[in-house]
Order: sequence, then structure tokens, then C-alpha cells
Amino acid sequence: MLKPILPDPDSLSLSQLVAQMIVVRTTGHLFDHEIEYPAWEATQAQMEHYITDLGVGGVILLGGSAAEVALRCQSLQALADIPLLLAADIEEGVGQRFSGATWFPPPMALAEIARTDLDQAKTAAHQFGQSTAGEALAVGLNWILAPVVDVNNNPANPVINVRAFGETPEIVTQLTQAFIQGAQAYPILTTAKHFPGHGDTSIDSHLSLPVIDHDLGRLDRVELGPFKGAISPEIAKSVDSVMTAHICLSALDQQHPATLSKPILTGLLRQELGFDGLIVTDALVMGAITETYGPYEAAVLAVEAGADVVLMPADVEGCIQAICEAVRVGRLDQAQIRASVERIWRAKHKVSGPLSAGPSCHNWEPAEPVTQVRQLAQPETLGLAQDILQASSRRGEANFRPTGPGQNVILIDNVLHCRYLPRTAPAITVPMEWGYELTLLDSRSSQVPKTGLPTLVQLFIRGNPFRSGQNLVQLARQYLDTLMADKELQAVVFYGSPYVLEQLSLPDTMPWVFSYGQMPMAQTIALESLVGEAVAVGTVDQSFTD
Repeated sequence: MLKPILPDPDSLSLSQLVAQMIVVRTTGHLFDHEIEYPAWEATQAQMEHYITDLGVGGVILLGGSAAEVALRCQSLQALADIPLLLAADIEEGVGQRFSGATWFPPPMALAEIARTDLDQAKTAAHQFGQSTAGEALAVGLNWILAPVVDVNNNPANPVINVRAFGETPEIVTQLTQAFIQGAQAYPILTTAKHFPGHGDTSIDSHLSLPVIDHDLGRLDRVELGPFKGAISPEIAKSVDSVMTAHICLSALDQQHPATLSKPILTGLLRQELGFDGLIVTDALVMGAITETYGPYEAAVLAVEAGADVVLMPADVEGCIQAICEAVRVGRLDQAQIRASVERIWRAKHKVSGPLSAGPSCHNWEPAEPVTQVRQLAQPETLGLAQDILQASSRRGEANFRPTGPGQNVILIDNVLHCRYLPRTAPAITVPMEWGYELTLLDSRSSQVPKTGLPTLVQLFIRGNPFRSGQNLVQLARQYLDTLMADKELQAVVFYGSPYVLEQLSLPDTMPWVFSYGQMPMAQTIALESLVGEAVAVGTVDQSFTD
């Protein structure tokens, strides 16, 4: 007979209850020397302390290969007396964060398909959710921090952008509902984010606090629709959690950002909309919070506002103590803490216990779990990613025929940290076979494209947290204007944001292709489309994503 999955909450101390509300971040890599963000990612010794001594409730992982993450999740669960929630921001599939798994195009690609065939887009969104959940579970993850249900109705949005499933509440609602339903094929948690809506902002909340001044009528018509859809009883199993937005919504709270606002989290989400799943904060180390609040007050305010889960507090142990002290002095009611833990318990019951696949199991199971990395990047899943890329791509009317020797100018955000452009990437190797030598530029380059050569330009530009890409757009405009003036520009390939394509309007006579994806699979498909035939890179796969 199996042991009970979870203890009686009455058997836990106040600090143990509060610790269950904390999710800490660590690397997916196996070794401390591979940690990429030491300010945010805990070492192995710190993780052992957080899990074994403090009893934190969950972990969010970033970086490493899918195989490493499978082992990492297994070892983290082995440390825990109470099963962990193991989360990742895998909005574009497991391969977005962990190499070797399937890397899908960003969700806005599905909105592109929906322009002409909504049913096809909904089917793809359902399969996308199911595939993401299956691969996540195979590596030990049990909490998908997706889908993004923000309505990206601001083209200048630097942080949501193509992460959204569209620009209208109707499309976003239908596609995110389909994603959630697909993921529910597995015992895994999903997350609607970022409540009450981060789409109409032009400031990156990783850096500073965006302010939205819309009235409540507009909020209800646009931003709240997809959240209502995600928690609707019309879905057989509605979304499991809602993540907060670090935005100031002045119509509801002029003092606190939504993450720390009781009128928004408790009043609007919990009471008015009737959501009884997990409310999880966005990362509390983001600039929108830290530029105004210290780590301890931010954590207390988040719980006071109604959050059940505190994600990535700057000082884990100090925040647990601060929340406990708030209970002791009467600022927080211990009954609220218990209610949050009960919600966490319900979530853990859903994802824990004997599983037929995946390494995220526990020592109450009858046998040691076996990692399931062979379930990753299967032909059917890779085929789905390829189909979405192909169906969402755009192409100009003019045809391109390579006439080398020439120049292949690639412009990216950061050449030193770019997973999608290894030396074997199709964007590099295919033009090389056409006789085009590489000129690789990024936002800090002082170099300019060479003159006197026929030139293919490939632009990798999309909105990204911490960097909007607008400086790249200006640089791209400068390069394109110069090359066109000299009659040297032959063709342009855009990878990333459709808003860049619109800003850099090209003459009708210029051959061009646009792809929402930036990964090697997307490069192969885009270059095939540009020349109208299969390029010589072999079968389309994702073996280059390491």
C-alpha cells in the first residue's frame, strides 16, 4: 500500500506552511559551475537547504538539456518529504528552455493561422498544449507556466508581443482554451498569465512598472475575456493557476501593482470572477517590484493581496520569516495561509502519486521511476511544430534566385548568447552553399555590411524581456536603406515579430519571407520558401538546438 502523498496540514508548523507557498529558482544544469544567472539561481547546497530544511513547495527551472532536467527533477523530488511543484516557462514547448525537446514557434503563429482558418488554429493549439504537457511530464515537470492569455493589442509591447495568442480577446480566448484542454490530457498544471492583462503596455515589467489607465468597461471588454475563458466551467477542467501581472491598473488600485493588490487578486479574481485555483505571483525579483518594494514587504503584500504562491523571492528564508511575522502580529490571518496551502495540496494531489511516465515521482511509489527522454522530439511532435511554422509563414510576391558570390548579413540581438544560431544553423550554412559569405552583426556592432556584393539579409528580431529590440529595428532600417540605395539588396528573411515586418516595409519587387520562429527548423522552412524549393540541409529536424 502506498504512503499518503501529503501530510495533514495540522502536522505542519506555521513556517512549514508558509514555506509550501514559496517557489525558488534553480538551473536545469546538473553542476553549479554551469549556473548562468547566479543572482537568481540557487546552488545545489542552497537547494538542499531550501527543500530539506525549510520545506519550500516548488522549484522553477531554466537552462540545461532536457535529459539534464529529467535527472534534476528526479533528484529534487528525492530531497522532498512533501512532493514539489516543478515549473518552467515553456510557452513555446519544452525545447524553448531545454535543448533536445521540441521547440515550437511562439503562440502568435497560431493567431496567424486563425486569420484564415480558425478551426485549424484551434486544432493546432489543442495539439500544442497536449504535446507540451506530454514532453514536460516526460522530463519531470508538473507545472506549465503557460498559456499567455494576454491580448497583445499594443504593437510596441516589448515583453508580451509574440508570446500572446493574438491581438483580439475573441481569438486569444478560443486558442488558449484549446491549449488548456489539450494539456489536460495529462496530470499537469497549466497557468493563465498575466492577470489582469499585460498586453497593452509599452514598458517591460522586468525593468520598471507599466501603468494602464483603461476604465473598467474597457478592461472587461478586452483584457479580462481570455481569463474568464480560461477559468470558465465550459472547459471540462479549467486552468489550474493564474499568474499575476506586475502592472499598475489605476482603475482598481492606484497604490499597488496588481501582484500586490487585494482589490485585484481577492476582489476581482477570487470573488468577482470566482477563481478558486492557485494564484501565483510573477517573479518578485523583477524591476517593477524591486524598484519600489523591498523583498520582505513585497512577499507579505503579495500574500495579503491573495496570492497562494510566491514566485522567486529575493531572500527565500527572510521572506518566509517575514510572512510568519505578519501572521504573528495580526497583519495576516493564519486561516488565509491554511486556505492557500489547501489549494496547493489540491494541485499537488493532481500531479503527484504513481505515474506511468516521467521522473517526477516520489519514494511512496512502488518502483523507481525511469526517465522518459525518448518520448521527446518524436516525429509527430516535430511535424506539428513544422506544420505550424509553414502555415503561419508569410511570403512576398517576388521570387529569389541566389546569384553568388554574395553576402549573407545576419542581424541578431546578442551574438554571444544565441541558441538558435550555432555554426551549423541553416541560416548560416545554406547561404554559404549558395556562395554567400557570412557577415554576423548584433546590436552592439560597429561593423557595417560590405559594399559591392549582392546581399541577402536575415533579421532575427522579436520582443524579448529585458530588451525590446527597437534598437535592432533602427539598425536594420539603416542597413536595408543603404543596401537598397546601392541596389545590392537581393532578399530579406524576417524571423520573429510581425510588427518588425510592418515597420520595415519593403517594395513589392523585393523578395522576402517572414517566419514567427527563429529556431533552426524555422530557418530551413523560411529559406526553402524563399527559393521555392527544398534547401540542401537534409531532413528538417531540431538536432541543432544544442
